[in-house]
Amino acid sequence: MPDGGYAAGLPRKRVAAGVLFRSADGRVLLVEPSYKPNWELPGGVVEADEAPWDGAVRELGEELGTDRPVGRLLVVDHVRGYDGRPDGMNFVFDGGVLDDADVAGFVFRDGEILSAGLYTLEQARGLGKPMLAERLSAALAAVREGSVALCRDGVRIS
Repeated sequence: MPDGGYAAGLPRKRVAAGVLFRSADGRVLLVEPSYKPNWELPGGVVEADEAPWDGAVRELGEELGTDRPVGRLLVVDHVRGYDGRPDGMNFVFDGGVLDDADVAGFVFRDGEILSAGLYTLEQARGLGKPMLAERLSAALAAVREGSVALCRDGVRIS
């Protein structure tokens, strides 16, 4: 039975997925994109008909040249619409622990990423948008707690 246009009228949301990699001493992996000034977690936009965890794995391959699997979900963040963009959902998955040699082995194939490094949370506050720093804090807490953090615009609400 046709839906009479019901499905076409459903709301759309942006979906992005990132991966939290951390070092044994608590630093986090950030990537420097070539197309914007703010550093980010590795990851990106989830494509149509792609699961967030699959999008995260695909993005790791594209951005860092790695096929590392992603672990458990750490953060679900609802981001309000801004700059003409619709609201969205941002998922952060656990990538596990890296060391400096792992980071040195990443390959930036297509010029989308200029560099990557391990940074303290304080350093991350200066490299990324404030929302990223809040999301990182929530993700690190979720690792420690064995929980999933729910956020709104990066700020943990549960």
